[in-house]
Amino acid sequence: MNSSNTDKKIAVIKVGGDVLLDQQESSGLATNIKELRDKGWSIAVLHGGGPQVNRLQECHGLTPNKIAGRRITSEADLTVVKQAIVGEVNVDLVSALSTLGLPAFGCHGASGGLIKATKRPPVVVSGGGDKPIDFGRVGDVTSINSELLNGLLDLDVIPVIATLGISEDADVFNINADTTVVQIAKALKAKLLLLTTQVGGVFKELKDPESRIAQVDRQQAKQLIEQEIIQGGMIPKVEEAMTLLSEGVETIAIVSGKHPGAFLAVADGTGEYGTRIIA
Repeated sequence: MNSSNTDKKIAVIKVGGDVLLDQQESSGLATNIKELRDKGWSIAVLHGGGPQVNRLQECHGLTPNKIAGRRITSEADLTVVKQAIVGEVNVDLVSALSTLGLPAFGCHGASGGLIKATKRPPVVVSGGGDKPIDFGRVGDVTSINSELLNGLLDLDVIPVIATLGISEDADVFNINADTTVVQIAKALKAKLLLLTTQVGGVFKELKDPESRIAQVDRQQAKQLIEQEIIQGGMIPKVEEAMTLLSEGVETIAIVSGKHPGAFLAVADGTGEYGTRIIA
């Protein structure tokens, strides 16, 4: 069952934990994924779970610590991350998809060495000042087990992957989902990458739906970050997506799954929903 990726229409979908906190968003996401699948797309889903991690940290007396939308992860924080994204978000997301009869298969990046990673060294990040930041138990992806992922797609299931990574020495790391999903899209030679959020795009004014920016290129993205129109967790989404523009991924977009037909509209390039990221 080792079909070539050239024979598949592969969509990779990143789901933010905030999506599962809203029933309309959650059911809409499942509907949109089913619509893509019914049109012949093979689908892999990658998720984080920021709000769920924050909530569980507070239950354990820990304080969430983020810089420019990226989580600093201590040893204690990592335990909570594993509990929240694997024990809660993954199960809930699989359940939401299964409600529509979708064959969702829950797993995480340490399963079968699916996502290999090394500890991230101190690094300067956009929006985080000019000094290198030590993110603690956070990893950088070194490889994706594409043979395993393609095997799951060939079995006609939808892998639902919690964004953890594992090193050659079996150390487990928290990894920003926006970073991981880019590597998965590369490894699968995906034609479509969707970054889903409740916000559902880039807006000049968050409270004004008419201010949606239908598409951004590299230069515009840089300006929007400097102007703090793109801020917080949206910064790594846009920056990581930009790295895919030369990798053969045909369509990259930030979009909400709230509206039925939104994912198909993005795939078809109609411009009705979300923000498309272009070169």
